[in-house]
Amino acid sequence: MQSFEHTPPEARELLPRRISELGLRLEGGMLEKYVQQLHSELDAHGLRRFRPGVYLSDEWACPDREPIIGVPFYLADPKLQALERAINDLEDEREILMYLRHEAGHAFNYAYCLYETKEWLDLFGPFDRPYDDHYTPIPFSRRFVRHIAGWYAQKHPDEDFAETFAVWLTPGSDWRRRYRGWPALRKLEYVERIAGELADVPPRKEPSKAVRELPVEEMASTLEQFYRERLPDEDSALADLILDGELEDIFLRRGEELRPASAFLLDHRKIIIDKITYWTGVRRSLIKKLIESIGKRARDLELMVEKKREAEHLAEVVSFATVLAMNYLVRGRWREV
Repeated sequence: MQSFEHTPPEARELLPRRISELGLRLEGGMLEKYVQQLHSELDAHGLRRFRPGVYLSDEWACPDREPIIGVPFYLADPKLQALERAINDLEDEREILMYLRHEAGHAFNYAYCLYETKEWLDLFGPFDRPYDDHYTPIPFSRRFVRHIAGWYAQKHPDEDFAETFAVWLTPGSDWRRRYRGWPALRKLEYVERIAGELADVPPRKEPSKAVRELPVEEMASTLEQFYRERLPDEDSALADLILDGELEDIFLRRGEELRPASAFLLDHRKIIIDKITYWTGVRRSLIKKLIESIGKRARDLELMVEKKREAEHLAEVVSFATVLAMNYLVRGRWREV
C-alpha cells in the first residue's frame, strides 16, 4: 500500500472523515448518467420491464440472488475520484459501463431466477458451486466470452452468465460474428432468446433496499481505514523477485535524448496494468505491484529510455512483465528457481 503523501491535498484532508458522513448520493452526479445509459441499452434490447436498483457501496457488486447493483462510492464525488486515481487507478467511462453491464447480468439472473432452471444449469454449471478468488483460468478458452479483465467468466457459473449477458448487451459488440464457431455462442444465443421471452414479463423478484450489502450510509470506517484495509498486501509475493539483469537489457544508461525509465513507466502505468491484467488473468493488485516494483528498481538503477525508441521500450517491458505474469499464473511463481 503506497503512502498517502502523493494523493491530492484536497482529497487527503478527507481521509479522517467517516464515509457515511460524506453525504454521497448517486442522484444528480456523473453516475446517474451512466445508469440512464444502462437503462437505454436495456430498452434497446427489449427489456422494458427490467430495471435493477443501483446504490452506492464499497465496490462493484450484486448481493447474492438480489437484483440490485452496488457501485463504488468514490465514483460519486470528484475529490474521491482523484483519491482513488492516485491510490488504485480510477475506472474510466468505458470501464464503468462495462461493470454496470456485468452487474446488470447478475441482477437479470436474480430478477427472473434463471439460475433455478435446468437449461441455465446445463449451460453455465452449478449455481451453488463455491467461489474461488484465486481460480486458475484457461487462457483463450472458447467456452467463455471475454468482457472485463481476467478471463473472469471462468471464475464461477454466475460470473459466466453475467459476462455473457454483458457481451450481449454491449452496443455494437457484433457477438454473432465475433463468437461464430465458439461453444460460448450457445450461451449468447440463450441470453438472446430468454431476453426476448421475458421482454414484457415483470421480474419475479424486485430490488429491495433491505438487502443492500454495505450501503454508503452504513460505511462507518474512515476513508483512510477503508484504503488501508481494502488492498491486499502483495509485498510478500514479490519479495524475492530480482529484476536487475532484465531491466538493464530493456532500458539504457547512455544514448540521445534520454528520460528516466521510472517516469516513462509512470506515464504508461495504467494502460500497462490494464492490458496485462486483461490478457493474463492475474489479479490487478498484483500486476500493479509488479509494475510499481519495476519502476522503483529502474529508478534505483538510474536506467533511462531513449525518446526515439520509446515504442520499443514499451513493447519490451510489457512483453517481459507479461511473461512474468504468465509464469505466476501457471506455476505460482514469477520465475524458475
